[in-house]
Amino acid sequence: MDWLELLANGALWQELGEYRDIPAGVALAHVVVTARGRPVEVVPGSVAELFSLVLAELLPTGEATKRLDLAGPGLSAPAAELVLVPVHPQTGEMWQPSGGAVVVPLDATLWAELVFPPHRTRLPTVGGLPTGVERDDPLPTHPWLPFRPSGDAFRYTLARMPAVLEPWLREIYDRGY
Repeated sequence: MDWLELLANGALWQELGEYRDIPAGVALAHVVVTARGRPVEVVPGSVAELFSLVLAELLPTGEATKRLDLAGPGLSAPAAELVLVPVHPQTGEMWQPSGGAVVVPLDATLWAELVFPPHRTRLPTVGGLPTGVERDDPLPTHPWLPFRPSGDAFRYTLARMPAVLEPWLREIYDRGY
């Protein structure tokens, strides 16, 4: 299937649930390697909720900051140097943006969850419930702690990348988070 078919038939709308930290940890490793030790500014939104706290711990702050945003089918081209793009679930190929941004692979199901968050897209766009109708579905649960990508998935992914031999990345790998 091409990307539009995947989006149209709902093939990417799987529930990651408690396991979303694993593909997030893998993507975090790719972001850190792609940033090459430079600071990363995450655009506000779902990507910031996912990565901003951890990237602030792992990478320095200061000048020469690279921006990180989402890109993919159905999205306009972002004004960012680093873009998280989905990996096709059938072919394994990364979606390629039209601009000159550096692509960072992201599991397609997690990408779809970040682009079209289920807890934010199921509300009526105008108006509300009709008069006399009460909600019978439970409210979404809220986590006790902020979400953190899997540290194990982060380290396992880094361990398999040749860049881990560079001193700046080896320090991050040894320190962990």
